Amino acid sequence: MTYNHLSVLVHRRAEKYGDKIALKYRDYATARWQSISWTQFSQTVHRVADALVGLGIREEENIGIFSQNKPECLFVDFGAFANRAVTVPLYATSSSAQAQYIINDAGIRYLFVGEQYQYDAAFGIFGFCASLQQLIIFDRSVVRDRRDRNSLYFDELLEAGAARAHTDEVQARTARATEDDLANILYTSGTTGEPKGVLLHHSNYLEAFRIHDIRLPFMTDNDVSMCFLPLTHVLEKAWCYLCIHKGVQICINLRPTDIQTTIKEIRPTLMCSVPRFWEKVYAGVQEKIAETTGLKRALMLDAIKVGKVHNLDYLRNGKTPPLLVQLKYRFYEKTIYALLKKTVGIENGNFFPTAGAAVPDEICEFVHSVGINMIVGYGLTESTATVSCFPNKGFQIGSVGTIMSDVQVRIGDNNEILLRGKTITKGYYKKAEATAEAIDAEGWFRTGDAGYLKDGHLYLTERIKDLFKTSNGKYISPQALETKLAVDRYIDQIAIIADQRKFVSALIIPVYDYVEAYAREQGIAYTDMADLLQQPRIIALFRARIDTLQQQFAHFEQVKRFTLLPEPFSMERGELTNTLKLKRSVVAQNYGALIDRMYEE
Repeated sequence: MTYNHLSVLVHRRAEKYGDKIALKYRDYATARWQSISWTQFSQTVHRVADALVGLGIREEENIGIFSQNKPECLFVDFGAFANRAVTVPLYATSSSAQAQYIINDAGIRYLFVGEQYQYDAAFGIFGFCASLQQLIIFDRSVVRDRRDRNSLYFDELLEAGAARAHTDEVQARTARATEDDLANILYTSGTTGEPKGVLLHHSNYLEAFRIHDIRLPFMTDNDVSMCFLPLTHVLEKAWCYLCIHKGVQICINLRPTDIQTTIKEIRPTLMCSVPRFWEKVYAGVQEKIAETTGLKRALMLDAIKVGKVHNLDYLRNGKTPPLLVQLKYRFYEKTIYALLKKTVGIENGNFFPTAGAAVPDEICEFVHSVGINMIVGYGLTESTATVSCFPNKGFQIGSVGTIMSDVQVRIGDNNEILLRGKTITKGYYKKAEATAEAIDAEGWFRTGDAGYLKDGHLYLTERIKDLFKTSNGKYISPQALETKLAVDRYIDQIAIIADQRKFVSALIIPVYDYVEAYAREQGIAYTDMADLLQQPRIIALFRARIDTLQQQFAHFEQVKRFTLLPEPFSMERGELTNTLKLKRSVVAQNYGALIDRMYEE
């Protein structure tokens, strides 16, 4: 297969697919999905590329994109690549301080912003960003500050590019483009310390295309992909580039909270997601089973049991299921499985890549048992996403799959996973010391993740830097406990506490609706959520559920005490990163008094 440089990729696909739909987005004014053909995609990229030259964008210059998922993000990406420029995405939820850091670190002159929040945040820090010259606004409904005499709306930029006055210069720059050019700087969300800008070159993406073509031959130009995760996240960004490479239609979900609606409107065949999406699907099914009785309940439970035998015990291992199992599976496939998939909006599913956190074994087994092809994987920003993922057959529950072709993996000191290959970053932007610390003299990248290889499958054990050491000298892996306990339908978020403490404790964000429903069933009176979560019967409910789930852990690893919190962890208070990972140091600081109380004698 031909591997086109990103500077010309969209145009080569337009030559092949013409008026076929390339992109879709939901117009919230009309509540209808609007289509963009490959030809229109290409033409818009040409106009953006031309307009960027008109703005004064130089080759190898860094261009910022501070927006939620929109087609314009891709227009700017590929218009920049045509000019050998670099795009630097910022999470749509970034605070002003986070945006200021990235703008200054990357020396961004031109920042594309999405909606009102991003515009307000960017305009508010304009005076603190020496390099920043102009904001270009995607959404026409954004109200500019009355002091703003400089910003430009994206449609005005397109008008400037319509004349194609700089076509010759764009073509000259594209002709000079090579695989060694820098494509993106992706800033890590920074659970500890300040964010680092990961350098991803065109060569990283082209190699990612090649190895995914080998692993995913069943991904075709008939597929429809829902763009759900932020395009700032390496998984979604690399995935969307791969979709363009493959000619897959991309449907862009603007607002993450709307995914339950938009997925049913599109009913995609592909969608990248994080385990939390599937945990919610699982919790919904468990809730349905819990409230169902009689024959219907028996059929639902049997359907999951039969699916496990059919898909995991037999098909996964390349074996033919017994005839009776096949017949029962076909019945459930047309009834219970079909209803579940249609309810979620994935009845047309081909496969669903899932990464970003550990997938609990119970969730993985359930999803595959009901006939959903979830491909669990492992990767980092520094590895251009995928290091390993489930093969179509022979995958092992609990693993993160087998290693991708030509990605080298070895296990180093402290069982650290080390990587080498053409998809691995060359380092961090303007951080030579951090680069030298992460990549050794032989080119091995230190992931910071501990794990092991068994029969060709990669298993993760813990995040080395996140290991807690109790005051008794015992090491605790908080992620392992959190992953296990988060399976419970009553638990939304959880933070394990143990570092330099006598025993393990936890801060728990309950699923408030379920707790309130339980209180109604049990006749528990309360004034507000804070009062409800201190009721002895509610605490006993959580104690019993936690004890059941943590039986597999050693005594010193188990949660001894916990506190139920009436408000969730938040990005606004700095407790979560933009990718919703816990910032443990901030949580420890913000809830210091509550934590100390759990350790009082």
